[in-house]
Amino acid sequence: MSVGIRLTIAVLLCAWAADAQRPHLRMVRTADHVTIDGKMDEPAWQSADVAHHFKQYFPFDSSYAKAQTEVRMMYDDHFIYVHAIMHNEGPRKYITPSLRRDFRGEANDGFSIVLDTYQDHTNAFQFGINPFGVQREGMVSNGGTVSEDLSLTWDNKWFSEARILEDRWECEMAIPFKTLRYKEGLTAWNINFYRIDSHAAERSTWAVVPRFYPIVNLAFLNELIWDKPLHHPGPNVSVIPYVATRTNHNYENKSPTENQLTFGGDAKIGVSPALNLDLTVNPDFSQVEVDQQVTNLSRFEISYPEKRQFFLENADLFASFGSLNSRPFFSRRIGVTRSPTTGQNVQNPILGGARLSGKIDNKTRIGIMTMQADKIDTLKQPLPSINYSVAAIQRRIFSRSSIGLIMLNKQAWHDSAQHDFKLLPNQFNRLIGVDYNLASKSNRWNGKFFYHHSFQPHNPEKSFASSAALTYKVQRLQVDWLAQDIGENFNPEMGYTPRRGFRRIDPKAMVFFYPQSKLVNNHGPAGELDLTWTERYGTTDWAGNLGYFINFQNTADGYVLLRKDYTLLYFDFDPTNTGGAKLPAGTSYGYTSLMAYFDSNYRKQFYFNIQGQVGQYFNGTRTNANITLNYRIQPYMAFSLNVNYNSIKLPAPYKSADLLLVGPKVDFTFSRKLFWTTYVQYNNQISNMNINSRLQWRFRPVSDFYLVYTDNYFAETGYNSHLFYVGQPKLRALVLKLTYWMNM
Repeated sequence: MSVGIRLTIAVLLCAWAADAQRPHLRMVRTADHVTIDGKMDEPAWQSADVAHHFKQYFPFDSSYAKAQTEVRMMYDDHFIYVHAIMHNEGPRKYITPSLRRDFRGEANDGFSIVLDTYQDHTNAFQFGINPFGVQREGMVSNGGTVSEDLSLTWDNKWFSEARILEDRWECEMAIPFKTLRYKEGLTAWNINFYRIDSHAAERSTWAVVPRFYPIVNLAFLNELIWDKPLHHPGPNVSVIPYVATRTNHNYENKSPTENQLTFGGDAKIGVSPALNLDLTVNPDFSQVEVDQQVTNLSRFEISYPEKRQFFLENADLFASFGSLNSRPFFSRRIGVTRSPTTGQNVQNPILGGARLSGKIDNKTRIGIMTMQADKIDTLKQPLPSINYSVAAIQRRIFSRSSIGLIMLNKQAWHDSAQHDFKLLPNQFNRLIGVDYNLASKSNRWNGKFFYHHSFQPHNPEKSFASSAALTYKVQRLQVDWLAQDIGENFNPEMGYTPRRGFRRIDPKAMVFFYPQSKLVNNHGPAGELDLTWTERYGTTDWAGNLGYFINFQNTADGYVLLRKDYTLLYFDFDPTNTGGAKLPAGTSYGYTSLMAYFDSNYRKQFYFNIQGQVGQYFNGTRTNANITLNYRIQPYMAFSLNVNYNSIKLPAPYKSADLLLVGPKVDFTFSRKLFWTTYVQYNNQISNMNINSRLQWRFRPVSDFYLVYTDNYFAETGYNSHLFYVGQPKLRALVLKLTYWMNM
């Protein structure tokens, strides 16, 4: 046997041995009746396996946690049971932002479980609870490469309780098998537990996760071993009907008050333990929280996140294709348009839709969705009835990478007087695309490579988008590379691509230093060069950034940044976006600015973040301050105030402007079931003040009553003494909505 063959066998044996020594937790079936009360008083808990010896994730990742945690699990025919004991070093107080579901961030105490039910290290479920018994649940996608891969917008029904004791707090969970998606017959899942301890600013995990990766990263998981293959959980059908009544008055159009009574609902059907069919009829999203407005100084469209529940489960299967500035599918194109006068969302009524999504085996995910939107005659440009359809398939290859294919079809229909829907053959938009997602087993290398092509009538040339992105990250270094080529006729009407007809490269690097310090956790320099050019105009934009960042042991962080911009305008543009005189196309500008940012200690009762920028701006100057102040009276009230101020000075004849966006928000959480949120937004850039007040009563798990009041007023805009003037009302609405989750 050659030396090379012997060496290969030795390497494989070492890898097998290392995997075999991976910590695991054994799951045993129990016949006991388990009462979810936070107490470990059922006899079966005493014989359950224990996950312990938690390691620190933050502030260090090289030692055991100071505050240790013990976790036990078992199951029966219907539920997975989890009991956790969070030990402390003595009596103490705990932090929670409020009693509202789906808490997030460092300003918490909490325990979470991550379940990779397919052992693909790519997608997972997360369930969490804090010492006050507040629940959160979410989904991890794309391997948990960045913190944003954890989405807490997914809701489902499960049960839990927590209790606070003198030297610890404990929790107990019951997660229905029907809530999860998994492959029947499996004998093992991947799993991790993590804890956030606000007292010591410590985060700890059972499976060791290096601190320079997100704590939800799925490359670092232990194993959950079942005592026998998993069975089919049985019929899994849920129906969620709703009834809503709405009254609204459009003062701007001087139209009479409208009163509406609507019915509809959703259904969730488990086709298999791993595949789910979602149906919706006449969906209503009036209870969805309003978007947080921004001051738009960009030349291009900005996007807002999806918050509607129907579009959220397995949303990453459709929405993660492409990149941040070139998404072939963006669900907010369906059933949502934006009012040009209030800046708020306006519903484009959806008649109904269906989505089939999930896994057909351990390596293959599929998603098929079709939605039919009603026509709109009230806009300046009426919309016909439109069908939106999308199909995606994703296949895992190698250890954690995947290749995916997506196809989209947007087709207009004519609704005749006889209510016959007829195809409009010349009104369509289609797209096909392929993505390769790279995720190495060690998580050092991550990246994405894609090619998309759109089709529309006459099929013009250059209707493509392509991109290559690669990230290398280790403890002391992160290097990113991005190259894009977006054709000038690329047109994904169901997606989000604010800019077309350009090529771009964007390399960046960060260096991390980890001092032996009680004050600073890590710090280092960062640099970036973002270059954009077109065939017609040559270089149109470039930005060079050179900065320094710092992260503190108490969870505070900040940076300073020197930025140099160059912009060549190829269409007329008003830098204030307020309708003033426009800088002419063909002119170019180079400008320099200084930026700084600071996030305070989130564990304090009062905390804040502040971002500022000062320097040149096109042919003038810009001073910007963005401040968010937060104060909580734990756990019943949280107050925040966001102020975004831009002072833009331009030479005559161009318009100078003082742009102000103020957003105070008060959130009362009277209990874990009753919430009242009031949000005010004053935006003089679009001459609008919006008030949104929402009362929510969760009278049963995932069943709610909502009372929502919305009001919009004209707000004086401009660079004058009437900056804060509020005028006549524009649009006022009151909504009552009741939803009820029924398991069939």
